[in-house]
Amino acid sequence: MRNQPKYNFFKNTSYAIKGLQDLLRSETSFKIELFVAIALLPVIFFLDASITNKLLMFITLFGMLIAEAINSAIERVVDLVTLEHHPLAGRAKDIGSSVVFLSISVFVITWIFIIWESL
Repeated sequence: MRNQPKYNFFKNTSYAIKGLQDLLRSETSFKIELFVAIALLPVIFFLDASITNKLLMFITLFGMLIAEAINSAIERVVDLVTLEHHPLAGRAKDIGSSVVFLSISVFVITWIFIIWESL
């Protein structure tokens, strides 16, 4: 049985905000990707594309941020368990990084095709 407090929307929201604040304070990659997302967000609104394509652009843009947040969480948990070099710890971190790489790849490919189609 898990020792988990009763669900509270406001407390859980405050935990999520604390997590975002921590990402912004300590994760350079997240800050860079957030800057890219903020800079490219207006493109979605001004591009002459279907609503479906705009939604795909939005999802892939924020999917990149979500992947970076998950990767940061994986890295923190691995560092909590051991700071010594261990092959499994390295593999876990590498897999987390590959999630970010794949999300960025999907983002770039999706945006290229949609922008190309809209020209």
